Amino acid sequence: MKHLFLRMSAVLSLSALLYVTTSLVQADVIETKNGARLTGKVVKMDGTTVTLETDYAGTLAVKQSEVVSVKTEAPLNYRLAAGTVLQGTVSTVAGGQIQISGPEGSVTTGLDKVAATWAPGATDPAIVALQRAWSYEAALDVTGKTGNKEQSGTAMAFRAVLAGSQDTLQFYTAYDRQISDGQKSSDQFKAGVDYANNFSGRKSWYVRDEGGFDRIKDIDIYNVAAAGMGYDFIKEAKQTLTGRAGLSFRYEGYKNPASQDVKSAGLDFGLNHRLEMANSALVNRLSYVPSFDDFGNYRFIHESFYELPLANPSWKLRLGVLNDYNSQPGKGVKKLDTSYFTRLVLNWK
Repeated sequence: MKHLFLRMSAVLSLSALLYVTTSLVQADVIETKNGARLTGKVVKMDGTTVTLETDYAGTLAVKQSEVVSVKTEAPLNYRLAAGTVLQGTVSTVAGGQIQISGPEGSVTTGLDKVAATWAPGATDPAIVALQRAWSYEAALDVTGKTGNKEQSGTAMAFRAVLAGSQDTLQFYTAYDRQISDGQKSSDQFKAGVDYANNFSGRKSWYVRDEGGFDRIKDIDIYNVAAAGMGYDFIKEAKQTLTGRAGLSFRYEGYKNPASQDVKSAGLDFGLNHRLEMANSALVNRLSYVPSFDDFGNYRFIHESFYELPLANPSWKLRLGVLNDYNSQPGKGVKKLDTSYFTRLVLNWK
């Protein structure tokens, strides 16, 4: 029994030693200008950053300009700045050059010439970036009050976005119903579609259509159809600011026969801003639609909200304000409606 125990211990020790040795042999190695030597698994090089997965510090992102030496054990696909795609392992040779060695031979080039990497069998990130992908958003808030004043309300919204590197298609809908002391204070529905195509750098063209009703404002049915050009004043990874200008056709049909329906071509102006911060986002949207028949007859909509992630990042809390201004509303209806909201939002793909 003693000899059996000793043999088992020896076998386990040898297995552990072989595992450690194999892990060390198979580890990829990165050396930086300041002399640091990092081991792990190189999973990506994208022209600016070398990403290394480690057991001791998680995922590390090292500036590619700070890397003086890199050596990999497992093959990757490499796309060079000139567009050439190679598969193999990498090792650093004299003069700061790297050698990509694969089944079809070896190529020597500069590390700064590596534009992207991806695992064998996976898709080139440049192709993935061009592919469209759906994302979805559902929002809900329920309010209530009892005592000196009875109040209840429900607001729901849904948005589906098909986005690619050059265009974005959005479908959206929303419904808001509020009751105060037994009387409706809000009864509004809208649904729309918006398509934008970035055909040249910061320039784009767009078409959009939105329709619905607002029974509190006596609007039995309304529709705004527009098309025009857009320009990205700010186009960054964390912040965008897009302006729009085009032509529109606006229709508003009122239930009260004393109110004159709106049927007019006009202009369409918009401004959309989004700023993503470390753990939150700020969104501002403006829409201004004047009529050609009377430029004093216009509709102006402003929405701003601040969004905070919850414990599950798919869930967010949205705090905002919505202003809907109609310069010539129906008889007995005020021009401005302002809504303050706190909404629970679910995002998924």
